[in-house]
Amino acid sequence: MRRNGEIIIIEDDEDDRLLLMDIFESLSYPNKITLIDDPMDAIAYLSNPLITPFIIFSDINMPKLNGFELRQQILEIPEISEKCVPYIFLSTSKTPENVIKAYSCHVQGYFKKEDDFLKFKTVISNIIEYWKTSLTPTNTL
Repeated sequence: MRRNGEIIIIEDDEDDRLLLMDIFESLSYPNKITLIDDPMDAIAYLSNPLITPFIIFSDINMPKLNGFELRQQILEIPEISEKCVPYIFLSTSKTPENVIKAYSCHVQGYFKKEDDFLKFKTVISNIIEYWKTSLTPTNTL
């Protein structure tokens, strides 16, 4: 994890991508924001050794490859998993089954997408601020 690295958002829904972009623009973090709208593209992108993300936000309900499947694939690829990047699920669902399944995939957080902009902005801000101060094996930058 690099505090100055990219904030990666893996989200297939255009409205949710736009909302998240509005939130990040209003928070004014200096990190580059990278949107990946097709989860099938995420593995190739994250496998690039030049990509050192700060954090990954992922939806769960996506076509082709859902968030759980994507997370499992990431864990199986040392070139990605060894980057020690916090992986956070953002979902409209808060069913206990999804939460349990998410944590069985070794995610670092599961948060419900809020309908209210200010509430969602606070959630995102709290997540980012937490990870900015968290120590990990690769947070030297």
